[in-house]
Amino acid sequence: MRRARTMPLGITLAAALATAAVLAAPAPALPVAQPVANVNWPQFRFDDRHTGFNPNEATITRKNAPRLSLEWQAQLGDIVFSSSPTLVNGVVYIGSTDGTLWAYPASGCGQDLCTTPLWRSTNLAQILDTPTVAGGKVYVGSQTSFDSAAGKLDVFRAKGCGKAICKPLWQGKAGSQSILNSSPTVSNGVVYVGAFDHRLYAFDANGCGSRKCAPLWTGLTGGTIESTPTMDGDWVLVGSDDGKLYAFTAAGCGHKQCAPAWTGEIGFSVFESTPAIANGTIYIGSQHSVAAFPAAGCGQSDCQPLWQGQFQGELNFFGGSPAVAGGRVYIGIESELGVFDANGCGQSICAPEQLDFGSGAQASIGSSPTVAGGVVFAGRNTGEILAWSTKPCGQFQCDQIWKALINEQIVSSSPTVVNGKVYIGSADDSFPEDQSGRIYVYGLRIGGPPDSLRQGQPPSFVGTTVIGSSLPSRTTWSASFFPIASFVSTR
Repeated sequence: MRRARTMPLGITLAAALATAAVLAAPAPALPVAQPVANVNWPQFRFDDRHTGFNPNEATITRKNAPRLSLEWQAQLGDIVFSSSPTLVNGVVYIGSTDGTLWAYPASGCGQDLCTTPLWRSTNLAQILDTPTVAGGKVYVGSQTSFDSAAGKLDVFRAKGCGKAICKPLWQGKAGSQSILNSSPTVSNGVVYVGAFDHRLYAFDANGCGSRKCAPLWTGLTGGTIESTPTMDGDWVLVGSDDGKLYAFTAAGCGHKQCAPAWTGEIGFSVFESTPAIANGTIYIGSQHSVAAFPAAGCGQSDCQPLWQGQFQGELNFFGGSPAVAGGRVYIGIESELGVFDANGCGQSICAPEQLDFGSGAQASIGSSPTVAGGVVFAGRNTGEILAWSTKPCGQFQCDQIWKALINEQIVSSSPTVVNGKVYIGSADDSFPEDQSGRIYVYGLRIGGPPDSLRQGQPPSFVGTTVIGSSLPSRTTWSASFFPIASFVSTR
């Protein structure tokens, strides 16, 4: 049974979306800048530390990022919601909300719109998380069917099965509730993933010799898990919606259910925010803050943050997972991107050093930011992808250096920036719902104009009126149904 796309808060872009749905005429073809190296992006937030920082990007820089333009699109099924592209050995993978895992050539098909994937999965009911590629396999979380919310870890050969549609090699049984935003993490032969039933699951990455596999062990938390597990030595770290960071022993405890080695008190629901680790510190977002903890713990079972970043107390909502690069922490705050000193401020509560602002219509940034080539990228629920320089602008509020519009309001996917390209998932609302899902791919065209909005992009929202609320809110939903809510305001 197909789930209708819903926006429970009733907030829309009204006439602005109808205008933006019309594509501008394509510009003449220009030579495409080629990357100097081939780098893989195998999982959500780039690597096991989940910093959202690609230190190897040498093609896109803060100087040439304004020249990015749309190169091609991959057609999927339903909209991409939260799932972000992973790219390994020339193949880009992503999940769509109709429960399909897709694999396309990362270089496209030579056309503006690619409609034939290398392969795709059988229907897995619902996929909101990001695929992980490790050891020649692709791991992705889902629910069992539209009639059963029971969680499943689905495992495929990365190269496919020799057919257009592939069944999972095996599935891990992950309790009675869906795997939603929690993406699999693979380390030392074990796959870790969180589920909506409050548990962290650990599976043998090679399966069990059967089509359905039980976990090696589980770790119980006090709330639903939408956070992606992050590895740090002997720990596997994950956030929970009970407002805590949990650290479990990665090897388990010798029993089927394990207690955490220690927990960190955040105080607000973590939702989909994933821990990032840099220079011995764990950073994790929540409903109203970003918190920092020592990666080694505090020597006690319950730890307090080293510091917490907030903006105007609890008035503002944070979204997505933090990116950490160059001594700074980037995370969505309402419709802007907050930038904090990674070392804190010498006090328990720290304000952002600056806010990165995107012009035009305003809506929430729930897309986890990505840093590469001296540029930070994020999606915004005005149907836009934005980019800012990581170099301070000398003011508290800094403007974007580039943005591009797409034909769908929801942009909750995190940008994947690798090998001179920007990949991001969303949709094109001018197509039927079951053909609207998209991977958008941007690159540098040599000699092109500095503003990508003049390169075959949809028209901007300039001169339009956007109706809605300025403050996003988060509601609880059934694990068998995904909500798609955006939060739009005028500035």
